[in-house]
Amino acid sequence: MRGKATHPEARRRKRRRVAWGAGFLGGAAAWKLLSRRPAPRVEAGPDLRADELRAKLAESRNIEDDRDEFDAGETPVDLDPEERRRRVHEQGRDALNEMRRTDA
Repeated sequence: MRGKATHPEARRRKRRRVAWGAGFLGGAAAWKLLSRRPAPRVEAGPDLRADELRAKLAESRNIEDDRDEFDAGETPVDLDPEERRRRVHEQGRDALNEMRRTDA
């Protein structure tokens, strides 16, 4: 036989030790949980960040107005997409021809 059968008394002792260990761990966890001190309460005063955010918001509105003025000063481009494509290809060909001339 490989091992001998455990005696009933040995099994009871093992269960008792496991029960005591589990009880000890549970009691320690409960003591730690209950012995915590509550966090100190801080009196709520005026939030200074709110004023900073309001100032940034007002500034961004001014920037938006400036952007509208800037966009109004630009000349609108009403080119047909085909016309624009043709012009871009012409510019590309001219640039390529210029590079070929300087290499030779």
